[in-house]
Amino acid sequence: MAHAEGGYYVPHGSNWPIVGSVGLTALVVGIAMYLEAMSAGIWVMSAGALITLTMVVGWFGDVIREGVKGLYSDQVDRSLRWGMIWFIFSEVMFFAAFFGALFYARHLSVPWLSGEDPATSRVLWDSMVLSWPTAGPGNAGLEWQPMGPWPLPTINTLILLTSGMTLTAAHHALKEGNRARLITFMWATVALGVLFSGLQAYEYYEAYAHLNLRLETGIYGSTFFMLTGFHGAHVVIGTIILAVITLRCMKGHFNPESHFGFEAAAWYWHFVDVVWLGLFIFVYIL
Repeated sequence: MAHAEGGYYVPHGSNWPIVGSVGLTALVVGIAMYLEAMSAGIWVMSAGALITLTMVVGWFGDVIREGVKGLYSDQVDRSLRWGMIWFIFSEVMFFAAFFGALFYARHLSVPWLSGEDPATSRVLWDSMVLSWPTAGPGNAGLEWQPMGPWPLPTINTLILLTSGMTLTAAHHALKEGNRARLITFMWATVALGVLFSGLQAYEYYEAYAHLNLRLETGIYGSTFFMLTGFHGAHVVIGTIILAVITLRCMKGHFNPESHFGFEAAAWYWHFVDVVWLGLFIFVYIL
């Protein structure tokens, strides 16, 4: 059994780390097999995803039950906060890599291949003239259109900004002990997250069906879908987290003095908002 000892929390033994390791390994191997067109890839990937999901639900369930029982001390609360801070920092570095790839392609590679260094451009792509947005050398005859900022990306920006405000309003309601207003604003935030994902799915349909903009559309297509796709995945994950937090609010798991689970979800969602603002500016507008 888990217990507090001398101000420090001593957790019970758990099998979830090894279950998670098996699940993630199977998931990654399955994805690699699928990309190599191996018939068993989809099954290995699905099994890995199911095992990983089971680990997440089970492990987080244990943490929730321990927190509700009051087993966590102030020291544990600080540890959880630092853990969330470092997790968000790792997410910042994750997206920084993709923004860096966009910057490199746009401000270094494209000018270089377009004749900024005439001797080099003649060797690589003679008489090639490129300007952003471009699919890159070798795709000159490809007919496609870039995704503009209006209307869907702008509408989605307003939706995410609004969701940040409703989440902040819910946080204030929690600190004031107003549970009815807390739950109302939380469900509003979840609904806005679902709406964002739905509109982004429709945006992808428009890109494929009418703009001929695809993942294989050269450097623009790959950077566009990698950045917006990974952000969209984070929105889906964040929406699920907020839905779980909302159900916990309805069960009375949080109070004005102790609600780090709520705060962690809010930090994550605000991070997702900030990343989208960067995407909207550097991918859709500039």
